[in-house]
Amino acid sequence: MTGRIIGIVIVISALIAGAGLYYLQIYGFYEAVAEEEVTLVSLNTDAPEPILFDSFEAIDADSSPIRYRACFTTTQSLAFLTESYVLIDDVEPRNAPAWFDCFDAAAIGGEITAGTALTFLGAKNVHYGVDRIVAITEDGRGYVWHELNDCGEKAYDGTVVGEECPALLDTTK
Repeated sequence: MTGRIIGIVIVISALIAGAGLYYLQIYGFYEAVAEEEVTLVSLNTDAPEPILFDSFEAIDADSSPIRYRACFTTTQSLAFLTESYVLIDDVEPRNAPAWFDCFDAAAIGGEITAGTALTFLGAKNVHYGVDRIVAITEDGRGYVWHELNDCGEKAYDGTVVGEECPALLDTTK
């Protein structure tokens, strides 16, 4: 009889722990982003410049620098944007939580592959080794996510970073 009780306690504990872990990964750390801004890196100044946008919605989490996702609309044409801002190749959108309805990574990736969406550099090193990527479709829908740059990939996989990367700030002080 005591073996059965211990087994039930273990199963119930495992279910509670699993449900808690699921909640924390999918919902727990994300917060709505209050700061509404969409920037693209200018070809002329090599600095991020704000663009016109509307219907901005974004989420982020302190637990990881690459959890940022945003959606917006813009009236600026792709022709104007490609002449003014830095395009970036070979990026794929990262998945967002299923409850963040406006960001469908598979659909965005399909539009990028089909050429109906272009990807731009939104900002360099928003966190150490992390760039902000902005994808904009022909019909003016826009999506933003964070992507590891070369320095970030080296820093997070343990490779020697090298002189071409900015200095890593010491946050322990």
